[in-house]
Amino acid sequence: MRNKQLAPIRRRVPALMFAIAAALSPAWVSADNGRAAQTVRVETRELEEVYAADAIVESVQQATLAAQINGSVTAYYVDAGDRVKKGQVLARLDTRNSDAQVAAGRAGIAQAEAALSAAKSNYERTKSLVNQKFISQAALDKAESEYKVAVATVETARAGSVQANTARDFAEIRAPFDGVVTRRLMEIGEFANPGRAVIAVHDPAALRAVGSLPQFVLPATEKVDRATIDIPSLGRTFTATRVTVLPSADPRLLSTQVRADLPNSPVAGLAPGVAAKVLIPIGKASKRVIPEAALLRRGELVAVNVATPQGPPQLRQVRVGPSLRTADGQKFVEILAGLADGEQVLLNPLAK
Repeated sequence: MRNKQLAPIRRRVPALMFAIAAALSPAWVSADNGRAAQTVRVETRELEEVYAADAIVESVQQATLAAQINGSVTAYYVDAGDRVKKGQVLARLDTRNSDAQVAAGRAGIAQAEAALSAAKSNYERTKSLVNQKFISQAALDKAESEYKVAVATVETARAGSVQANTARDFAEIRAPFDGVVTRRLMEIGEFANPGRAVIAVHDPAALRAVGSLPQFVLPATEKVDRATIDIPSLGRTFTATRVTVLPSADPRLLSTQVRADLPNSPVAGLAPGVAAKVLIPIGKASKRVIPEAALLRRGELVAVNVATPQGPPQLRQVRVGPSLRTADGQKFVEILAGLADGEQVLLNPLAK
C-alpha cells in the first residue's frame, strides 16, 4: 500500500542493494568480430527505493565572526584557507575610540575616588561635631547622604572602566575554535558596525550534508536511521554516520531539513559548499535493471544489443528510468520497457 502511495514521486531514485551485482550473472556469446562478447541476464529483483534530497555540504561547527564595536578594519592576520587555533587573533579593528574610553574610565575612577575621600572626611568631621552638639542632626544626615552618593559614584566609575576595557578587547577578533578560515568578509579600511560580519571560520574535520525533504515524504522517513551521501563532483558515495530529520518544517518551503553526517576522515575536494544528494530509504519495490555499460545512446535513441540463440545480436530500443550507482561504484539503469526477464544483453556493445 505504501509503495502505491509513493509511486507518483518523480524524484524517487531506486537504490540497488550491494548484492545486485552478483545477481546479474555474466555469460559469453560470440560477437561479429569472432571474439567472445560478455553478456548479462535481465532480471527483476526487489530493490530498496530512496528519495534523493538535493543538499549542500556544510561544516558541523562554523562561525561568522562579527564586529562588536564601531571601528575600521586595520589588519588581517590570516587569509582564506589558513589553519587557526582557538583564541588566535584573526583581525583587528581601530582602537583609538576604545582607547579614549579606557582612558576616560580611569580618569572617572580617580575623580570619583577623590570625591569619595572628601565626602568621607566631611562625614567623619560632621559626625564628630554632632556628638559635641555643635551642629544639628540634619547636617549629619546630609553629610552621610553625600558620602553614600560618593561610594555609589565610585562603583559606577569602576563598572564603566570595566566596560571600556571589555570594549577595547572586542577590537581583536579571535578564533572561537580550531579550524580553517573560510573567507574574509571585509577589506582593510572598511568601517565595521556592531553586528557586521568580518571573517568566517569552520572546522573541516566534521562535515555534513544538509538537504530538504518535502512533506509528502515525511511519513516514510519518520524513523530513518541510515542514508547514503552522493557527491557528484567527486563521483563518490559515503555512508552517513548519523541521520537527523529536524522535528519542525519550514512553512514557506513546505519542507523539512535533513542532516546526514559525513565520515570524519579527510577527503580531497570535499569542502563546505559542495553540492550533494542525500539518499533516504523510503521503501522497497521490484525493479528490472541492467548495467549502464550495456546501453547504446545516439541522440534521443536508447537501445541495447540483445543476444540471440543463433546469429548476431539484435539492436533493440528500450525505455529507461534514472541511472543509479551502487556503493562500490558500479552503474546501473532501470529498464521501463523493451526487455523481458531472462533475456541476455551485451555489455560494452561498442567495444572493439
